[in-house]
Amino acid sequence: MEEAIKEKEKMEVEDVKEEKTAQRIILPRLYICMKNDGSGYTGEAHLPGVDKDSITLKMNEDFLTINGKTKDVEYRRTYWFGCPVEPKSAKSKYKEGLLTFEVEFKEPDLSTIDIDVE
Repeated sequence: MEEAIKEKEKMEVEDVKEEKTAQRIILPRLYICMKNDGSGYTGEAHLPGVDKDSITLKMNEDFLTINGKTKDVEYRRTYWFGCPVEPKSAKSKYKEGLLTFEVEFKEPDLSTIDIDVE
């Protein structure tokens, strides 16, 4: 019986250790709007306590993904753009927990092709 109690106490201690190492995943506040001149998007994400080196910002013409970590928290957020953007034009800055970025809209392809009607 005494051995069973010790085993249970050991398992409870291990559970507490696991809880302390688990990270919470949080969706950061994200604000995105069209630039005043209508040429693209500008936005900001709140990542309090995150070190600049732990931030990853990935983008293609349709979406933006932000990741950042602290010791206890992992921030993750994906945003789908309403209009295609040009990822190569993207610029970002991070200061005091605030990630700001801007990106230009992709130039529309107005070329057409003829389609045979059968």
